[in-house]
Amino acid sequence: MRPLGRNRRLLYLMFALGLCGLLALLSIAGILSPVESAVAAPLNGLSGLFTRVSLSIDAALDELNNLGALRARIADLEEQLASRQIELIRLREEASDYDRLIDLFSYTTSLENQEFLPADVIAAELTGIARTIVINRGTRDGIAVGMPVSTDLGLVGRVTRVSANASQVQLINDENSAVSARLQATRAQGSIIGQASGVLRLTMVDLDEEIRQGDLVISSGLGGNFPADIVIGQVTSVRQFEFELFQEAEVRSLIDLEALDVVLVITSFEPIDLSIFEEDGG
Repeated sequence: MRPLGRNRRLLYLMFALGLCGLLALLSIAGILSPVESAVAAPLNGLSGLFTRVSLSIDAALDELNNLGALRARIADLEEQLASRQIELIRLREEASDYDRLIDLFSYTTSLENQEFLPADVIAAELTGIARTIVINRGTRDGIAVGMPVSTDLGLVGRVTRVSANASQVQLINDENSAVSARLQATRAQGSIIGQASGVLRLTMVDLDEEIRQGDLVISSGLGGNFPADIVIGQVTSVRQFEFELFQEAEVRSLIDLEALDVVLVITSFEPIDLSIFEEDGG
């Protein structure tokens, strides 16, 4: 039985080899060309499909790799942009501080008879009850109660409380503040009173005086609490009542009193105490 099976396998092998040889000869002779074309067509399509799928997979993998690199690059650029923005903000703040200091320096050098001490605003109370700021200068720096405070744009207020290294300043728009004032153009006298709303009101102006919108209001120096000729603000509207003895006007400060950061304390001015004359007169 075993030799017969072995011979049969050998016979199959020889038959397969012969068939292959015959097919090869037929292919060389071109007889199998139609059959080869018919069989090759679907195989070529399948091969092309596999090739396209392979290329698509390779492209997708490349895109994923490129996407990861792109995301890393974007994150790096965003970090650099944030750093540049922080640097830009710092530079803008420094430029703004420089401009303010230049303005203050120009203002102080233009007033030969006054001495000033710059101070930073470190706290503020801007409610309707009180409108005050706190500056980082005190008795150690020569600050005393009553000293006027201003900027290059005009009057801010006056010192009301002092500690060793800080002072409280009552703003001119505090409702308990009053500044003797006059109109720069006509020299008409009045008084600037702070309001709970934060606006300024010019009061006690004689009815026969002319007040015009846009007129500049300056300190008069009367009463001895403030130096004369410091800008307070500009008239925005005028109010006249038929049976009133005086006329009034709304005044807008040229300073944003709610955004103060650097001020000047006029250290050379000493307020005058007139209360002794009032007692003698009584």
